[in-house]
Amino acid sequence: MGNLTRDGKFYVAGHRGLVGGALCRALARKGYSRFLTRGHAELDLCNQQAVSAFFDRERPDYVLLAAARVGGIHANAAYPAEFIFQNLQIQNNVIHSAWQYGVKKLLFLGSSCIYPRDCAQPIKEEYLLTGPLESTNEPYALAKIAGIRMCQAYRRQYGFDAVSVMPTNLYGPGDNYDPLNSHVLPALIRRFCEARKAGAESVTIWGTGRVRREFLHVDDMAEACMFLLENYSDSSHINIGCGQDMTIMELARQVAITCGYDGKIETDSSKPDGTPRKLLDVSRLFGMGWRPRIALEDGLRETYEDYMARS
Repeated sequence: MGNLTRDGKFYVAGHRGLVGGALCRALARKGYSRFLTRGHAELDLCNQQAVSAFFDRERPDYVLLAAARVGGIHANAAYPAEFIFQNLQIQNNVIHSAWQYGVKKLLFLGSSCIYPRDCAQPIKEEYLLTGPLESTNEPYALAKIAGIRMCQAYRRQYGFDAVSVMPTNLYGPGDNYDPLNSHVLPALIRRFCEARKAGAESVTIWGTGRVRREFLHVDDMAEACMFLLENYSDSSHINIGCGQDMTIMELARQVAITCGYDGKIETDSSKPDGTPRKLLDVSRLFGMGWRPRIALEDGLRETYEDYMARS
């Protein structure tokens, strides 16, 4: 089982989120039955004393750090202080306590927004810190970069087995469909479903629709994380993606079809596009033998059904 033991105790930080929920499902599929979860009301990860007491009491063997303050362009622009403060606090507290209380291995989940805005494509891991960040999500990106460097520092100084992974844009069941604070794909699902229900003649999407993005189903991401937990131990962070991207307009058209909306799709160029393109180079991960399995069409259908069940 690689670096993991069957009877090990896992702590999934952020289990109620999109990523954390998928990690819990992946653990169950793999047959790991001993895992800890705590909601925010039970454990405030920004509280250093509370986090330390939790690790001292529970003594997990493995930690999957998926807890984070996340959101789309609007949320990042509206709450930059919360995005940098809360993410730094969560990372500092969990990573330090994991090392302090003898965790065998920690997986830190970052984001593809850590890379420079105008990166060469596809984006290799070594492009980190080679240029300016995208201004619309810079506070969040800086926090995630600090998390990578913290994992590397604790590995170098203490021999702590901390691994960092950088997923591309994720989607899937359990996503956040809030009209203002969600990411692009779940926001589009909500918008097209509401437009269909209202009989709207057109739907307007943010930006020009020409920027390109890569999308990976969250269950594929979780499977990649399990693969890396079992097979990888090094200081360099690893990209997780599918290796293909599309324009936001192409995505919008697929979402509209999935949602059964047949009206017009218009753009609003007064709204920000964000980074022009963000396609990860996943040759390192693919070279280890991992591949995604969920096609976008199938994943969109599943996510649409999840939204309908929750709306």
